[in-house]
Amino acid sequence: MSEFNTGAGDPETIGRRIARLRKRAGLTQQGLADLAHISRSLIQQVETGKKNATPSLVAAVAAALHVDPAELYGQPYRGETAHQDRVHAAIPEIRKALAYMDVPPDLDVPLRPLDVLAAEVATLRKLSLAARHVQVGAILPGVLAELSVHAVDHGAPRAWELLNAAQAVAAALARRLGYNDLAGLAIERAATAAARADDPNLPRLVQLSRALLMMTIGAWEPGLKLVRRAGDGMDVSTPAAKAVYGGLHLRAAVLSARAGNESDAWEHFGAAEEIARSLPPRMPDFYALQFNPANVEVHGVAVAVELMDFDEAIRRDARMVKMWQRSPLPPERRAHHEIDMARALVSVNRFDAALRRIVQADRTAPQMARYHPMARETVTRLLDHYRTLPEPLRVLQDRMGLS
Repeated sequence: MSEFNTGAGDPETIGRRIARLRKRAGLTQQGLADLAHISRSLIQQVETGKKNATPSLVAAVAAALHVDPAELYGQPYRGETAHQDRVHAAIPEIRKALAYMDVPPDLDVPLRPLDVLAAEVATLRKLSLAARHVQVGAILPGVLAELSVHAVDHGAPRAWELLNAAQAVAAALARRLGYNDLAGLAIERAATAAARADDPNLPRLVQLSRALLMMTIGAWEPGLKLVRRAGDGMDVSTPAAKAVYGGLHLRAAVLSARAGNESDAWEHFGAAEEIARSLPPRMPDFYALQFNPANVEVHGVAVAVELMDFDEAIRRDARMVKMWQRSPLPPERRAHHEIDMARALVSVNRFDAALRRIVQADRTAPQMARYHPMARETVTRLLDHYRTLPEPLRVLQDRMGLS
């Protein structure tokens, strides 16, 4: 269901979707609360817009109602015009390109050399870190198709390595836009490519992507098992391997927080901090992981937010300005942090501060803010709070199709 409308009634919020799907399942609020192992009052407050729907709540309700969390979020967020909907235009071609694993396509253009395609993959990674979804979609299908020809027809490990990287970008784009089935397919393809490359870190990176998808769909415990297994026996003698190992700990920290395991969350976070401190200060960005002290601190705020320790999140956020001056982060990570802080500030009724942070997220990475469920949920809460809408909030309302 599109969240763009023509003015006839309000767009459907997460709370209203929960109420609609609950009624369709023949459940009372108490019945849903019992199945989801949460309180009836929380269900009531979320359905009526008095409290934010957190990722943990959405996952619990989705499991109780036997639906994909994306359905409760309303994803994918489609537009009413070609311009509003252009971010989705590449999805059919990406689906087609991911089907080429064993039977590469007949190309309509000459096959470019691997060096040229390696530069394209580097560009895709930069665009992905900048949350430039439309631009990623414009380049990605062709790169996937050409790399499939190189990998299958010639079998060079480098071709499989580049194909794995492009498939990881595809998984990230699909997940961000709410196409969880497509993200799963891309991860499966990336696993096949990783097994045929020469880099021993790639299979572990695939597990990192799988765990992120599991977090998206609310499978906290399986995701934790996955990342812990991926780190078992890992050779961390190189900086690249340390970065991957640290990334696994960060993923485990957020998964543990979403599962409500506070001690495990901070233990994994502490391990990631130690690994980040052990790395050279001017280290390359291995695998576009952005594993560095600044990104670790961003995850510390995220852990606190997921644990609903909003005071701790606010305290940690106060240290971020100096950290970012020493170690700048790409737009995707900065915007994600702003969204987390907006969530925290709304939850403690600091609505003006929350508005400033969500506006900053939109300025930093507009395509990310437009399609991020928690950004949209925060804007919805702000719309409910203000009797007279501040102009920045009105702009966000229009951009997100919530008017």
